[in-house]
Amino acid sequence: MSGPPVAGLLEGRLAVVTGGGGGIGRGVVRRLAAAGAELVVNDVDGDRLADAVAEVEAAGGRALGVAGDICAAETVERLAEAALGAREGRVDVLVNNVGDFRPNGMFLKSGPEAWEHLFAVNLGHVLAVTRALAPAMTAAGSGSIINVSTVEAFRGIPANAVYSAANAGINGLTRSLAVELGPKGVRVNAIAPDLADTLQTPAELMLAGRDPAMVRHWVPLGRFGQPDDYGDVVLFFASDLSRFVTGTVLAVDGGTLAAGGWYTKASGRGWTNMPDSP
Repeated sequence: MSGPPVAGLLEGRLAVVTGGGGGIGRGVVRRLAAAGAELVVNDVDGDRLADAVAEVEAAGGRALGVAGDICAAETVERLAEAALGAREGRVDVLVNNVGDFRPNGMFLKSGPEAWEHLFAVNLGHVLAVTRALAPAMTAAGSGSIINVSTVEAFRGIPANAVYSAANAGINGLTRSLAVELGPKGVRVNAIAPDLADTLQTPAELMLAGRDPAMVRHWVPLGRFGQPDDYGDVVLFFASDLSRFVTGTVLAVDGGTLAAGGWYTKASGRGWTNMPDSP
């Protein structure tokens, strides 16, 4: 498993990760397992989930997969049963990772069906899974919940207004729950990614034919993010390294939020978050 040495940071703890079969979630699973956590992992894709579990076990870790759409109440119930049954009702870490910007499009051309889907896949399941597992944390007097938001909840993003609104809800939930659950020993934080080179947003698709050398003109750190980049920040929030940190939404974006936002294309048709020329 790649990345900085983290062995022992989560030794003896149980971590639950949604959407852990690929992308950012896979990086989170990889890094939490390397730190010694036992994993309960959910993903809608059974094959990717099995591959993630096999990777953890091949490295000497322990992981249990729960396949299914986390937006479905039945999946949330099975995930909670698996997690609460693994360590006699104790859950130490919860990572609400699932999210999707699709379907997207201009708000005035959208409708309730698309809105409901976007809220369910980005915010609704966070409420449901947290409600199912947080009581075990408050009962134990400790725990860490990490949500995955997006930098697009902090800046205007064209043709993705509902997606942005749902993720702004994640940020508000993170801060408010941190205040509510803090006295019970539970910390709540979030990461806000951008430009993650994953199955959902591959670098090739984001570049859209542009010269890869142009990335340095928009991303201060000069590259796209890889799953382990996000996994290591989640590990920080999950571990005692962040024991006095709660209610924080941390941009994990190579500096893009600080650098700027979206621009109209030189052609006048649509927008880009990367310049059309160096």
